[in-house]
Amino acid sequence: MLLTITTTARPATDLGFLLHKHPGRVQEFGRSFGTATVFYPEAEEERCTAALLLEVDPIALVRSRGKSSPDFSLSQYVNDRPYAASSLLAVALADVFRTARAGRCAARPELAGTPLPLELRLPALPCRGGPELATRLFEPLGWEVDAQALPLDEGFPEWGDSRYVRLTLRGTARLADALNHLYVLLPVLDDGKHYWIAPDEVDKLIRAGEGWLAGHPERGLITRRYLGRRWALARTALARLAELGDETEEELEPAVEEDAPAGQTAADEAAAAEAEAQGDAPQEEAAPKAKPLNLRRREAVLAKLEELGAVSVIDLGCGQGELVGALLARPRFARVGGMDVSSMALTIAARKLRLDRMPDSKRARLTLFQGALTYTDKRLSGYDAAVLMEVIEHVDPPRLTALERVVFGRARPQHVLVTTPNVEHNVRYEFLTGLRHPDHRFEWTRAEFAAWATRVAGEYGYQVAFAPVGDDDPEVGPPTQMGVFTRDQRS
Repeated sequence: MLLTITTTARPATDLGFLLHKHPGRVQEFGRSFGTATVFYPEAEEERCTAALLLEVDPIALVRSRGKSSPDFSLSQYVNDRPYAASSLLAVALADVFRTARAGRCAARPELAGTPLPLELRLPALPCRGGPELATRLFEPLGWEVDAQALPLDEGFPEWGDSRYVRLTLRGTARLADALNHLYVLLPVLDDGKHYWIAPDEVDKLIRAGEGWLAGHPERGLITRRYLGRRWALARTALARLAELGDETEEELEPAVEEDAPAGQTAADEAAAAEAEAQGDAPQEEAAPKAKPLNLRRREAVLAKLEELGAVSVIDLGCGQGELVGALLARPRFARVGGMDVSSMALTIAARKLRLDRMPDSKRARLTLFQGALTYTDKRLSGYDAAVLMEVIEHVDPPRLTALERVVFGRARPQHVLVTTPNVEHNVRYEFLTGLRHPDHRFEWTRAEFAAWATRVAGEYGYQVAFAPVGDDDPEVGPPTQMGVFTRDQRS
């Protein structure tokens, strides 16, 4: 793995002061996964280039991590990681250039805060999303991006491109900012980290992203990928970014929806609903924005609940409380419940809903609590409608019968709304491999969902109707499918 950093700011050899590495020396740094070497291919007053070469020992890498290695199936004795930049290079960069990343330079303190003309080169970089994603991530940070897809084999161009790119960044920036951009975005492009992701990774992300991540248009994608799609950690990080001044609410969605343009936020949606209820809706509507699937799904559920005449609703698997907030914004829903298995998700939901500042009249309508859908819980009873929005696919198939018994057999609301991904639609997502979310236990076709829903309805005395959510593709159907269960009056 190779990274080169070039500057033409005279005297260019001052780059050595900023990196705290002398241009006249070759320095080696041993790591558990290999050896990092810093050297200067050129060091003149007009132009200076520093190189960080990381030589990974694949045997040591496997032995130190065993089966926890993300590439374990192939990495025992065959591993391409020594030849392509990845999170391992980001780790080496963080260690070797620690002081430079912090923006400190005792010998040239004024230089550390000065933007310099820089050129960063990475000859081979795994990029799940191709050159276009590299451009989307680095261009908003002020870089001129040259990202070229590398062929699978130059001798056989008909084989097409590999998942690797050759990346060159040119621009004027503080060296500390440039290093932090790379530290965060290398594993984001690779979409994989080759070490255990602990909760302290949130702190590392916030520190490295200071001054740029909160305002980045792709901050949701960056946060999710940097944290290895550990959704609890990503929610925490996004909440902290919001507290740093980012007013746009992030929607945590599976990777296939990361490319969706930002639409109306949940907070805007709630405010608009309250204004409409009070007769204060604006007279002129702005041009409609393209809406991400998660917002369209929530709107579809709300519209169906209103159509059914529900007055009390419980969101089962409420997550961060987006649907709960939208329900509370509509006075017609006199009683609103939210349950989730994650205490952290409920904590974030309470903060986003501003529970501590919520008016007493609204707070009296709300109940939030922790629980599991596979265990009988009397707190689930007494609601007109229950919503399981993108929930059932997170349940292990052998435990679905327990969920069915708890929701349809014991709680028995008049209506149950269930949404779940339509796996047939996955072919429309260019870069998707596997399921839409790493925690999904399964994803159903339309026929499979219909068969499950019909069986459950017949077993527990419900009728079920189906509705598409999102654009209904004539070939593969909608991205989300919704089943609307209504209890038979005789049961």
